[in-house]
This record gives sequence, structure tokens and C-alpha cells, in this order.
Amino acid sequence: MAKRLLVAVALWALGGPAGFHHLYLGRDNHALLWMLTLGGFGVGWLWELWLLPGWVAQANSPSEVHKDEPPPLSPIRFLGQVLVGIYFGVVALIGLSTLPGFYLLALPLAVGLGIHLVSEVGDQSSDLQGTLTAAFLTAPIFHGRSVAILPISLTTSVVAQRHRRYKAIRGSSEKLSVRLYRLGLAYLAFSAPLAYCAFCNTAATANYVASAIGATLDWANVFPLLGGILESMLLLPYRAWKTLGFGSTYFQEWEKVFAFVQSFQSERQQMAYQILGLHSDATLDEINKSYRELVKHWHPDHNRHRVLEAERRFIEVQGAYELLTQMRKPKHV
Repeated sequence: MAKRLLVAVALWALGGPAGFHHLYLGRDNHALLWMLTLGGFGVGWLWELWLLPGWVAQANSPSEVHKDEPPPLSPIRFLGQVLVGIYFGVVALIGLSTLPGFYLLALPLAVGLGIHLVSEVGDQSSDLQGTLTAAFLTAPIFHGRSVAILPISLTTSVVAQRHRRYKAIRGSSEKLSVRLYRLGLAYLAFSAPLAYCAFCNTAATANYVASAIGATLDWANVFPLLGGILESMLLLPYRAWKTLGFGSTYFQEWEKVFAFVQSFQSERQQMAYQILGLHSDATLDEINKSYRELVKHWHPDHNRHRVLEAERRFIEVQGAYELLTQMRKPKHV
């Protein structure tokens, strides 16, 4: 049956982060990758709107016969392999780190499978055995250290790129039920360790999540508006849980995580007041006045003798002002 662009666009809009449009176009590996990464962490899903017409045309045309020469080297695919390898490694670290021999078996296996999944996207493929061999050979060098995820991902991605090739032409398409069954098993294999760790090792999982959230918000502190959006999203499950009135021993650990996120915002606000030299109950006029004075005082053009310090203070003042004025804006219900 011919694929329609309108249907592909609709599926991209409604279920793009879950890979619905890839499933419709017969790109099962891409669909699985999107299911496990929520649309390439959102960025890949948004970018794909421009690629949909080409994929629809490719799905409706006969498979192209390629020579024995490998596909051209793609920096984007290589970057995707490294990022997904790191992502799979972090997930394995959270869910399987208590297993004996984790750094020699589970970690390289998870990283290698993630990188191979990216290698299988589209009309390309790679050598699974060579990819996993590279991961298992690199793992012992960094045994026992979480930082091992990065070198394993880099080495394995290089090997996967060296073994890249075009996929063989398939004679007939599989039934949708068979494809969904296979995707379901793969998704279960990925999510089961996380679910087990979340319910049976809640304290450790909450600690990992809190650390990851703290690092993310610390990075987003450079962009106060983005940081505010991220905080609202991260606090949404906590607020929903409190609204519904749930309460159990299991949720106590997760409440600490969301309380941490909430306290992080309060600490940032206090720091912003300190940067502007104000007290916490300062009025908007006082904030504006202090901002104008400090921006003028620390402008790099007025501090040629201490440019680096002036640039740092100038950015801090702007960030603090943006954060505090964003707080004062009326929130529409």
C-alpha cells in the first residue's frame, strides 16, 4: 500500500516522539530508537518534519540496489551513536549497576546495543559482532569507573562506522502484528531494569535522578527562561501527586527529588537578589534601578583594565535580572 505524506505528517505531529510515523513508513529501527529516547530527546523529532517527504518517496519506491562500496561517512550518525551509547550506558548504570560484573558485561553490552541501534537506522547497517567486540575490549581498561561510558561509546562508534554498509533488500514486508511484537519486546528489555530499580531500589534511583536533575538545572542556569521551563516540567509529577493526595512509603523517596528541584529554584532566586545587592522583598522598581546601575558599572566597554571580570559580572547581572523579572510577571490561569 502506498504511503501518504499527509498521514505521515499527522502521525509525526500526534505521536512523533514515540516513532509512530517511522512505524508507518516501515522504519522500525528508527521507531524503536525514538520510543527509547522520546524522539531523539525532542530535537530529532522536530528536525524530521523537513525529512518526511523524502522518506515517504523512499517508502513508495523500489529499493535501490547498492554496490559493495560502503555508505558515505555521516558525522550526524556518528554523533548520534556516541550520544545514544552514553544514554544507554547511563540507563544501565541506574538499573543494573548492582549486578556482579556490571562494568565488564552489562555496561559494554548496553552501550554496544545502543550504538548498533543507531547504525541500523534507515537503509544502513553495521556489524553487530564487531560493534560488541569493541565495547567489550574497551570496558576492562576503565573497569569500575562510571566515566567508562564515554570512551566505550567513542571507541565502539568508530568501529561501527568502519563496518557501515547498506542493508540487503528485503523480499516482502512483515505483518504489523509481528513488527509490534518485536518492538514491544525490545522496549520491555530496555525499560524493565529501570522499573525494577525504581520500585526495588528506590533510594539509589532517586539519588541518581536528583544528581542528573541538579546537573541539568545548573547548566540551564545560564538561560533563566529555559531553566524555569525545565523546573516547571520536572515539578509537574510532584504537583499532580500532591493534588491527588497520594501517599506511601515508596513515594517518600521521590518526594525528596521533587523537593530538591523546588529548593533549587529558591536558592537561585536568593543568589539573584545577592547579585543585584537587594533584599528578598525588593520591589520591581528597586530591581530595575539596581539592574541599570550595575549594568552600567560592569559594562565591558567601561572596564578595559579588567575585561574578563567585567564580562562575568555583566552576564551575572543580566541573568539575575531576567530571573527576578520573570518571577514578577503575572501568571494567567
